[in-house]
Amino acid sequence: MIKSAKVPLDFIAKEKLSKTGRQLWQITKAFFKSERRVRARGLLTLLLMLSLAFVGVTVLTSYVGRDLITAIERKDIHAYWSSMGRYLGTFAAAVLINVFYRVAEQSLALLWREWMAQHLIKRYFNNRAYYRLRGSDSIDNPDQRISEDVRNFTLDSLGYALLVVNSVMTLIGFLGVLWSISGALVGVALVYAIAGTFMCFVIGRRLVGLHYDKYQKEADFRYSLVRVRDNAESIAFYRGEKREHVDLFHRLSAVVANMRSIIVWNRNLGFFRNSYNYLALVVPILIVAPLFMNGKMPFGVVTQTLGAFAQVLGAVSIVADNFEGLSSYLAGIQRLGILWDDLDDFDAEEDRSARESESQLDETSSRVKLDHLTVLTPDGTKLLAKDLSFEMGLNQSLIIMGASGSGKSSIIRTIAGLWPSGTGLLERPALHHLMFLPQRPYMVPGSLRDQLHYPVHDRRVDEEQISKVIEMVNLAEVLARVDGDLDRVIDWTNVLSLGEQQRVAFARLFLHQPMFVFLDEATSALDEDNQKRIYELILQSHIGFISVGHRQTLVQYHERVLHLRSAGEWELTDA
Repeated sequence: MIKSAKVPLDFIAKEKLSKTGRQLWQITKAFFKSERRVRARGLLTLLLMLSLAFVGVTVLTSYVGRDLITAIERKDIHAYWSSMGRYLGTFAAAVLINVFYRVAEQSLALLWREWMAQHLIKRYFNNRAYYRLRGSDSIDNPDQRISEDVRNFTLDSLGYALLVVNSVMTLIGFLGVLWSISGALVGVALVYAIAGTFMCFVIGRRLVGLHYDKYQKEADFRYSLVRVRDNAESIAFYRGEKREHVDLFHRLSAVVANMRSIIVWNRNLGFFRNSYNYLALVVPILIVAPLFMNGKMPFGVVTQTLGAFAQVLGAVSIVADNFEGLSSYLAGIQRLGILWDDLDDFDAEEDRSARESESQLDETSSRVKLDHLTVLTPDGTKLLAKDLSFEMGLNQSLIIMGASGSGKSSIIRTIAGLWPSGTGLLERPALHHLMFLPQRPYMVPGSLRDQLHYPVHDRRVDEEQISKVIEMVNLAEVLARVDGDLDRVIDWTNVLSLGEQQRVAFARLFLHQPMFVFLDEATSALDEDNQKRIYELILQSHIGFISVGHRQTLVQYHERVLHLRSAGEWELTDA
């Protein structure tokens, strides 16, 4: 279930802008100090040099264009062809610079995206943050943030940063041009741009919050469609089409309502921006036209003035001209910043919990031992087992039984380190010597060989051993479906029944041969004969195992039974 974050509507508040700026600086600094810093700084330096060259060529073009127009006005053929040659030369230089500028910009953006996505994915899996984020109230759809938000952030950050740099260079270059023509033009351009930026800010600030909502609502709608695809069979059995399409309609309605609000505010902003841009064409004419008509300047200077005024106005009006995109960009920074900060909090919380926890964990043991271990829910509000103690070695077994909700699976999660414990001692081997088999196994994308090797990706087992294990767990029919080709890729989640998926999980177990295995309703979809076959194979393999289950027929395969009662009470008996 997706939890919607509560987002304040006024993102333009000083506190929010300060936080957004801090997050932007934090993320940007991490990239340019990373292991990719040499290439990143080199590309950035190249971009700045190309930007400076492009502005220089643009300023030069304004003077060459002025001379060309003046030559036409005066009907000077020699000056005309001379100016035309220089004019075409500046165009050729501008084309070359612009092409290489775009290549360098896209290369740097791609490098940044690759590093940032890899960095977030690494932190996403560190300390099982992906597991703990499931219950987060502040982060919705972390998958979208790592994929789409990172892509948009890197492209937009670089684009806006270079836009600012280009604007500053353009401003410096063309202010001199305007000042040489008329000082009044400089003052008018600055006042006009500042007033326009302020009005855009007042009219369009609501767009930032709306764009934040758009990211969330679009992701919720897409996730619902993916959920239907992943649970198609269950929905079909329940005949839940009406319920699902009603839910999708509601989520789509939320997307549409949000977009309508964005359209309305863009309309309001559009009225002002279009009026602002068209009026900008008239303002310089009002100043220089009388000078031309009084013979105080040639016509080429008039055209140069119009171009220079437009360049200066564009340089000072970058906020006004890009307010819609900036509002979406600020929302993206907020989403990535929250994910970045929360991953930092998870790391800090993990370290703090490790220091402050009253329980002790020994991962060097060759046995599983719980000594007066108190098991709590992650939020610490519910006691599941109090002073729980038992010990088991290799080739020994235990089954955990109890009413639904009594905390049977929670014992497994605590041993695996997914849930923190309260007090006591836990001894077990390191996690790579353990395997945990849930009720619904995870089928990875890939071939049958990939299923059997999971979760180890760099280990290869010979064909003979794989064939032996497939025969042991009664998967020969599954292998026949792919004509004996272990490397054929199909959609195993939808092709295999739950019982077949559970047998694939046991095939993984016998190929990996861990010291201990924990079975959480891992045979619930198997018939009694297959269940008996699997447990006999485990007993013959000398793997220690702890099962969670409800079937009384499971007891016969175990040496002891741990009964969980209410209020943290428990009882350990011989089977």
